[in-house]
Amino acid sequence: MDMIELRANQLNQARHELARVIVGQDRMTERVLACLLSGGHALLEGVPGLGKTLTLATLARIVGGSFNRIQFTSDMIPADIVGTRIYRMSDETFDVEPGPVFANIVLADEINRAPAKVQSALLEVMGERQVTIGGRTMPAPTPFLVVATQNPIESEGVYPLPEAQRDRFLMRIPVDYPTPAEEREIVRRMEIDPPVASRLLDAEDVAALQELTTRVVVEAAVSEYAISLVLATREPATYGVPELMRLLEYGASPRASIGLVRAARAMALLRGRMYATAQDVYDVAYDVLNGRLILSYTAIADGRTVGDVLHRLLTSVKAPYPVIQTAPIPTPSAGPVVVAAAGAGTAAGASPWGAPA
Repeated sequence: MDMIELRANQLNQARHELARVIVGQDRMTERVLACLLSGGHALLEGVPGLGKTLTLATLARIVGGSFNRIQFTSDMIPADIVGTRIYRMSDETFDVEPGPVFANIVLADEINRAPAKVQSALLEVMGERQVTIGGRTMPAPTPFLVVATQNPIESEGVYPLPEAQRDRFLMRIPVDYPTPAEEREIVRRMEIDPPVASRLLDAEDVAALQELTTRVVVEAAVSEYAISLVLATREPATYGVPELMRLLEYGASPRASIGLVRAARAMALLRGRMYATAQDVYDVAYDVLNGRLILSYTAIADGRTVGDVLHRLLTSVKAPYPVIQTAPIPTPSAGPVVVAAAGAGTAAGASPWGAPA
């Protein structure tokens, strides 16, 4: 068994162990794993009780890493997250006491309940994998993953994440309710003896999987497709979607282009391939882009959502070869989506804009 096959087996075993504890939520768990493999961070958005905390605690147990959960509240200060300097009376010196952010997997629970000053405490550690306190810089552990959650139905006592903060997350992942069959299985599993995951990996294994992810081949055409999706959010008319010009105030940054390629590599590895395809880019595009677009006042007044914009974008920008997939976000008038290959027409099927796509 060669090294690539060994790592692939480890990854499959980890996914199986995660599924043994978490019922359903395959989309969420797959993308959280993609973030871990690609070295990115994730923002989970869903109502309480859908298994977000359990997923992260289970993943930390499987990979053998440390796990800290930070409950964000309005009265927190940055030192509650990153740590602070304390005075040691025994030797009359100041020392640094690290905060809970120093863990392999950090869950920032309900991150939007804390004001911007507290939220910004995560910027350095998410971007540079280090924390500076009192002139002393300390590296974050390896591997390092920040997963934040926010409740989309709350509007009082919350502080929306600023654009710079959202841009630090590789993906913003919507978490939906389980199906009736999944909910029955959840009740059955949790009623008597809830399953507990076993440790299958260690930090070295995760680091090796992350290194293997960087070796996944991305052809120039696939990379160009990812870049085109991002550029289309800035110059919609150039990429055949001029109607989006009035709906977008700001498009995605270059971090989105980098994130699309990195996430596509991770998705390819999760699917047992050492090469990424346009399908992998398409499948992660909604999660990578939806937290990075800023709608215009016109779009908000018209009742348009980021989901509407991305649906139009993903069904219009040409892929290097046909990509067949159901719509990445619910759209009442849209059925299966076929993204056009280069040189072909635009996407087939009805358009949510009331005109042929």
